[in-house]
Amino acid sequence: MKKIIFVCVCLLLAAMGHSQNYSFNGLDMNMGNLSRLSNAQTRSISPENFTGESGKGGMADPKDKNQRNVANAWEASGNLGKSWKVNPFIIIKPGETVTIGEINGSGAIQQIWMTPTGNWRFSIIRMYWDGEKDPSVECPVGDFFASAYNSYAQLSSLAICVNPGSAFNCYWKMPFRKKARITVENIDTKNEMRLYYQINYTLTEIPTDEGYFHAQFRRSNPTQGSLHTLVDGIKGKGQYVGTYLAWRVNDNGWWGEGEIKFYMDGDKTYPTVCGTGTEDYFCGSYNFENPMTHKYQEFTTPYSGLSQVIRPDGLYKAVTSFGLYRWHIMDPVRFSKELKVTIQDLGWRHDGRYNNQKSDISSTVFWYQTEPHVPFPALPSKDELEIP
Repeated sequence: MKKIIFVCVCLLLAAMGHSQNYSFNGLDMNMGNLSRLSNAQTRSISPENFTGESGKGGMADPKDKNQRNVANAWEASGNLGKSWKVNPFIIIKPGETVTIGEINGSGAIQQIWMTPTGNWRFSIIRMYWDGEKDPSVECPVGDFFASAYNSYAQLSSLAICVNPGSAFNCYWKMPFRKKARITVENIDTKNEMRLYYQINYTLTEIPTDEGYFHAQFRRSNPTQGSLHTLVDGIKGKGQYVGTYLAWRVNDNGWWGEGEIKFYMDGDKTYPTVCGTGTEDYFCGSYNFENPMTHKYQEFTTPYSGLSQVIRPDGLYKAVTSFGLYRWHIMDPVRFSKELKVTIQDLGWRHDGRYNNQKSDISSTVFWYQTEPHVPFPALPSKDELEIP
């Protein structure tokens, strides 16, 4: 009888989205299990609590001259005293790298919010898990938050939200077993950067079957052979979970006929997963055209979107630029040994033939995998990152 009850409970939990392989740890929350309690401990890092320690938030003293380098709102809060928004942001000087979060122990980052000033392409975010030397995440802050063009565009999705006026929010789960470290580098040579941020995480045990979060940036400007490689050389077991593209088109006409291809686990000439077109991969259709207005139609949904269209203005904005995202949350692309992802840069000629284009394509891709990972290619230089 007990065995029958146990099996029924396991089936019920599986139907509710819980794993049968390990006990509930308070990490994978949804509306169906928010009422379930756990022993996970909530912590939060911000300029008001650099360490995230329990009971250590809002301790900067505006009247303590020795803290003026960290109490950056001391004038505004001076009459109110401690705990009154004394240090809400940090300053990152030109060429400086600052560790914005360092966590010891086992747990997972659950949400990151930040709002950076300056050029979002000139702020580089990196993440390191369990003391690794090479980062598992390395890309411009703007591209990490699906905002490459240093221009606000509202975005509402499960993994990334961009809210007025430059509020970047990330909900990718980022597990670690020993240590987590996040840095931000200001590669601008002239301007300092002001950064407001908060890193919300939990301290808890991490099951053995959870992979480490990765994100990598690449740019082809222009594409060579009308092909952009989003990522290659991934080694290990894992699953691909997201794509963001910043695509600047240099030709007239429809530009998105290219197929995305996932080569995995021994694929050579031909991939296992092959899409049918760019707008199809991003869950749109027929050129993203609104049939009523005959113009591109922006949209944002939980899993995919055309979140940004920057149109020519007849003066300095000479080309059309697009921001597109596709999150493989319900359909992760699973691989056992290796993965490579490419997309074709293909449009139409006026005579009905395909046009091999030379667009400017930047990509940021997201995946989970076992460690160690293969070191990333060198990040482009400041001038090569910039979108003029």
